[in-house]
Amino acid sequence: MPEGALASFYFAERKGYMDCKYQLKEGCMRISMPKEVDHHCAEQLRKETDLLIGAYHIRRLVFDFSGTEFMDSSGIGVLIGRCKNMGYSGGVVSAEHLNERIQKIFVVSGLHKMIQVTPDADTVWDMGEK
Repeated sequence: MPEGALASFYFAERKGYMDCKYQLKEGCMRISMPKEVDHHCAEQLRKETDLLIGAYHIRRLVFDFSGTEFMDSSGIGVLIGRCKNMGYSGGVVSAEHLNERIQKIFVVSGLHKMIQVTPDADTVWDMGEK
């Protein structure tokens, strides 16, 4: 997949489909998170993310929560695991577009201490170009 390409991965879950989009740009990857990040999608999200990080030598990982309404402990686990993996290679993880519910999950779980939360998406995305 060429740099700047947008890839969409779909997989079936019990109630329908999870739509996760992965956008690559100059060593950065933005993941548009699904509406519900729960145990039904966490394992697939983890596998796909790790595969793309390794294949495209990602140095900056951005989780975009603009369409996310719910996240359980499985989703929190996926985020923590990606933070650890990116940290081993000197990469950076950030999150953007957190609604009030997701912000609360970040604070209660301690994710806000591990992941840079940035309200301005363009600032985070453009950081990979510098």
